[in-house]
Amino acid sequence: MISHKIEGLLGLCMKAGGVCFGTEACMEQIQKRKVKLVLVAGDAAERTKKNFEIACKQNGIPICIYGSIESLSNAIGKPNKAIFGIRNQSFAMELCKIINGGEIIG
Repeated sequence: MISHKIEGLLGLCMKAGGVCFGTEACMEQIQKRKVKLVLVAGDAAERTKKNFEIACKQNGIPICIYGSIESLSNAIGKPNKAIFGIRNQSFAMELCKIINGGEIIG
């Protein structure tokens, strides 16, 4: 149930133009501090996760590791994407809240 909410929100954010995806695009947006949240698929490479954790920490951007490459890629309609930068503050806050267990009912 929770995964459907996250995938739904990610899809809505994508349609609204609030998602960047892919390693290079997200890293560039992190360095420019344009993203409010970075979402990394749980089955992404360990090196990728570590690099993004370091970059996010240096730039004060929250990072969440969640889901699989397949499920998150399907949510935005793009194949084989493991890194997502959420540019919209409202979507970022809601995604963080759900991933961290803040919304159990519904």
